[in-house]
Amino acid sequence: MQITGVTQHHLSHPLDGSFEPTWIPGYPQSSHEVELFEVETDEGITGITASPSFAGGLTYETPLSLFLTGEDPHDVDAIRRKLQSIDLIGPRPWHIELALWDIVGKAADKPVYEILGGSDDPIPCYASTGEVQDAAERIEYVQDRVDEGFQAVKLRVTRTEDIELVRAVRDAFPDLPLMVDANKGWAVRVMEEEVRWSYKDALRFARELEDVGGIEWLEEPLPRHEYENYARLRAATDVPIAGGEFNNGPHHFHEFLSRDALDVVQPDAALATGIRGGVGVASRAADHGVEFVPHTWTNGIGFAANLHVMAVAGSPWCEFPMEPPWTPEVRDFLLTETLDHEDGYVTPPDGPGLGVSLDREVLPE
Repeated sequence: MQITGVTQHHLSHPLDGSFEPTWIPGYPQSSHEVELFEVETDEGITGITASPSFAGGLTYETPLSLFLTGEDPHDVDAIRRKLQSIDLIGPRPWHIELALWDIVGKAADKPVYEILGGSDDPIPCYASTGEVQDAAERIEYVQDRVDEGFQAVKLRVTRTEDIELVRAVRDAFPDLPLMVDANKGWAVRVMEEEVRWSYKDALRFARELEDVGGIEWLEEPLPRHEYENYARLRAATDVPIAGGEFNNGPHHFHEFLSRDALDVVQPDAALATGIRGGVGVASRAADHGVEFVPHTWTNGIGFAANLHVMAVAGSPWCEFPMEPPWTPEVRDFLLTETLDHEDGYVTPPDGPGLGVSLDREVLPE
């Protein structure tokens, strides 16, 4: 089997309103922008993948075709070496590997997780918020998610003063597991600069979370390359420290692990590692006694790919993005079926490959 070409489509899906994600400070997001890729082969099997994008799009179909045409999609490691060359000049190419596994699974008539030795055991979901809200709004949100069966909720914070929001939610839900995401690892600076934390800020906030209690982890309290400060922070607090969702390539996660810098590693297969790299990071994390819970906030194809990696890794949690008007239907608008939880648990798609199908009606004419 050989790859014969790559076709790219820019997709834009309007939201029913807007929200202000903490990773794009000051920006009211009102659409879901996606770059969709179809990787075609000479045997009539096409793999699909997608990456987040901007309004107007980011086109790189031609260089991808140049690098991939003639390659055997089963030779994932060789193609990953070519993707490393693309990564040198950008944009990040790791999402392309998802399409390779989609092809491999379709050719074998098996889901990716089965090919890689995983199981379809249900994974408990935590509802992942996307913006900072006041306490009353957030408590109402949490109640809705609890009523829907979610097992935990992740709150977003941007300032150290937002500890009061966390306290208010804890008081309202004394037994609910809570994650807290400071989103200091990275930002898309379209409108304004993010509020940055020093090591002392992060330590002070972590110590406050110790008093709150029941915190599963504090996520990305520092920039994503401050490995030494992450190690210092982990050693100085009892609150588990998580991060790495947007670090670039498995070697960054090996750096975290070699420094004992994280309790939870969160590489997104679509953004940071690909599927092969994610499975490798999960294996090494297990050797270090570190949990593997990938970031999933991209699109339906990326969500499905991360589910397959979680199924191989035996992840204890699945991030389930939910910040209306950002809903599962918005996340998965490019698919024929929405990937949803059932009573707070989710399983990887069991169809061949990634197990998801492209809704061709959303493609531009």
